Amino acid sequence: MLDRSPSIADDKTDWAPRGSHSSLAVVQAGDEPIAPLGTSTPDDETDRKNMSLLIQLRWTAVVGQIVTIAAVHLWLGAPLPVVPMGAVILGLVALNIASLAWMRYRFAISNHDLLVALILDVVALTAQLYLSGGVTNPFTSLYLLQVTLGAVLLDGRSSWSLVAVVFTAIIWLTEASRPLVLPEWAGDPINLRVGGMLLGFALNAVLLVVFVTRIHRNLRERDAHLASLRQHAAEQDHIVRMGLLASGAAHELGTPLASVSVILSDWRRMPALTNNRELAEDLAEMETALKRCQSIVTGILVSAGEARGEGSSPTTVAEFLEALAEEWRSARSRTTLHVVNAFGEDLPIVSDVTLKQAIFNVLDNAFEVSRYWIELLAEREGDNLVLSISDRGPGFPKDMLAQLGKPYQSSKGRAGGGLGLFLVMNVVRKLGGSMTAENLRNRGAKVKLVLPLSTLAIGQNFD
Repeated sequence: MLDRSPSIADDKTDWAPRGSHSSLAVVQAGDEPIAPLGTSTPDDETDRKNMSLLIQLRWTAVVGQIVTIAAVHLWLGAPLPVVPMGAVILGLVALNIASLAWMRYRFAISNHDLLVALILDVVALTAQLYLSGGVTNPFTSLYLLQVTLGAVLLDGRSSWSLVAVVFTAIIWLTEASRPLVLPEWAGDPINLRVGGMLLGFALNAVLLVVFVTRIHRNLRERDAHLASLRQHAAEQDHIVRMGLLASGAAHELGTPLASVSVILSDWRRMPALTNNRELAEDLAEMETALKRCQSIVTGILVSAGEARGEGSSPTTVAEFLEALAEEWRSARSRTTLHVVNAFGEDLPIVSDVTLKQAIFNVLDNAFEVSRYWIELLAEREGDNLVLSISDRGPGFPKDMLAQLGKPYQSSKGRAGGGLGLFLVMNVVRKLGGSMTAENLRNRGAKVKLVLPLSTLAIGQNFD
């Protein structure tokens, strides 16, 4: 299935579907995408995911501290201040509950919020170390976990601020802490401390690998989303430029087409021409071709929003399919297109000119490689109208399927080709839908357009 490049732009008619754009907005391809007011940016979503990871790490710390205190106090018999240490654990639990409630009503998570969360974790760790031996406690290595997380999550200034807090806490612990007294039967204190250091190192390494890996995954997802937004902005820039060129060309063509129409009308009234049967047939064919050109020019202007009310009108799903099929058959082939309406209930929708042009584009692509059979299947999937166009051509090359909907992806080998499906993708996306393509098992290809009924409805609720 190959692609052609008709003129498709945004529609600005009185019957424009709900959810469609009414104007073209130029977005420079190199600019950062700007989120509308009230929406979250990729950075906001990433920081929210990272804050959730800090909360999960805090739950891990709560469980780990409970297990460690129980082991040291009950198994080794070391006299620990269980009540104050339990109060610190309860403080971490309360902090986590408050953080979850705060995130539910917080629109965006900032770098400052992450810094405060990490500082509170450092304070809790310092309190527990103060109550259990200070810097001699082998779990002081967990400070490195906080510093590493800060280096990954925070900006440079905040990272150094966290380092300063950790360094201050360690210096304070060297001067003030409650000693950890081990019972005599526990063995050599040095061996116990070495074993504790090994355990602390292992715990530190595992937590670093688990949480830093997940943080990096969040960052990769953010970068991929930003790349997608930049690609979308570049595609919108292509759309705007082509729309402007098409609109300008339509205006320029309007005058000579009108002149040709006047001349043909004059010739129609000349006996020398009308009495000649062959010339009369030629004149009729010229008038038909002229009307076709004028219809194309009008369609371009309607799509660009310069001929309000001429391009869209209320209809139903069945009427829309019948009118679309009849118009395509009259212009291309009477026997090629087979329409199957499996939609079910005939719902009222808007006959949108840009959507019709997009479907024509896919049908034209199929017709170029499958002259004798094309199927247009209409189905309903939930609250979506699904249009599937199948052909019996050679199918899509694998590299084109991987780059579906991107500009200049064509198997025709023409310079500047490959804009047809790119335009279709953008039209469908502006209506809130999606486009996919696949090669059929035996022969041919299928392009599927999924369109939300809510954007095509006329005051209807399809919930």
